[in-house]
Amino acid sequence: MSWDDAALLALRSLGRRCARSLLAGLGVALGTTLLVALLGIAATADSRIVSQLSHGGPAAAIHVRDAMPDPAGYDSDSLMSGPHRDLGDDAVAAIHRASHVTSVVPFLSSSALVVPCPGITPGSPDAPVPCRQPVQGYFGALVGTDLTRSRDLPITLLAGRLPAAGSMTEVAVTQSYVQRVHLDVTHRAAVLGSEIEFATPQLLPGAGTRFRGRWYRAEVVGVVAQTVDGGDFLVPIQQTQVARQWALGGADSRTLRRPTSPYTGLVVVADSLDNVHAVRQEIFAIGYANSAPEHLVASVQKYLHVVDIVLGGIGAVALAIAVIGVANTLLAAVRERWREIGVLKALGASDADVARWFLVEAGMLGVAGGLAGTAAGAGLAASVALAVNHYLVGQGLQGIDLGGPPVGLLVGAPAVAVLLAVIAAVVPALRAARLPVREALGG
Repeated sequence: MSWDDAALLALRSLGRRCARSLLAGLGVALGTTLLVALLGIAATADSRIVSQLSHGGPAAAIHVRDAMPDPAGYDSDSLMSGPHRDLGDDAVAAIHRASHVTSVVPFLSSSALVVPCPGITPGSPDAPVPCRQPVQGYFGALVGTDLTRSRDLPITLLAGRLPAAGSMTEVAVTQSYVQRVHLDVTHRAAVLGSEIEFATPQLLPGAGTRFRGRWYRAEVVGVVAQTVDGGDFLVPIQQTQVARQWALGGADSRTLRRPTSPYTGLVVVADSLDNVHAVRQEIFAIGYANSAPEHLVASVQKYLHVVDIVLGGIGAVALAIAVIGVANTLLAAVRERWREIGVLKALGASDADVARWFLVEAGMLGVAGGLAGTAAGAGLAASVALAVNHYLVGQGLQGIDLGGPPVGLLVGAPAVAVLLAVIAAVVPALRAARLPVREALGG
């Protein structure tokens, strides 16, 4: 008996007991569906969840400060710095040459007097509404950075957009600013389109302490969860560079400490999470304090791996139960085909031919159930991802794009289903193959 003959016999046998064959295949499909859905969600969610630990930016981001490193902070996630040390382009180049570094983005912080434009914040693009209370001016920190490389920065955009690179009249604000102007943070988009006046102070030379300010206005174009350096305002680095030059223009070094570092800090991105510690070691050796959530990320990854194992185990148990159903179906088929097996053997079929018949039949059930289950599992995973994203957005949080199941899982799941179905058919196939001809014909 050839494999083609075995396939024809298997199709014929499946067709004779359509209901039972359908139930057996459905069991395999449901088990595969659960396995693919659980493993798909777990595998795609792991990297997305880890990426959220850095608030929207790369999880392999390292913060470098314009200060000497504190030896006690070598193995700490928190920034522990020593004496001040200038951080300029030479240091940027040296850090960029370090092993496993993919990008280095500098930032510069600057203090300014902040005055929200009096009496007005937009409630919607078409209908501005007045502030509920007057908003007083206060001193805040502007954080300027290269916004052409925003993907390398730990920034989460909550509403609107980031300021255009090089713009001198656009700013993104944090939620603390939204609260300061007496707005509900769940309606943070209400500040989009409003204006803020900034004044950079300059100490005038001469006797006494006299200041003057460089005033300018900027339009709020976005709301972010955080800036790079903890300030309330995110701007292109050109704004803070101009502010620094203005502040230094009138400062008297005898009465006011003149900042000399071209940059306040850097955001350094390692090529992988595994190399974050190695990159931090090189930055320490160069002589700058730095911090990264490497221990936090490692702990979260361990817990996520435990979740992956649990979810995979649940899916595997479901598929194993379905495969047991295939074995039970084939054992019942052996009893029903007792006389048919005897006739085949009487006509010259060998034990291997009979076993091949049942194994091919089990493989067909596995193929049909595995393919259907994989498609259904991928669809279920996509539905869960959409539901999770919709819930997060509805709660005013940033959505997480879970993506789709890995290609390896989509290819491997049907193969595993077929393999397990064939393994489950070994016992019924051997029982049918070893059946004596006389006993079969007599049965």
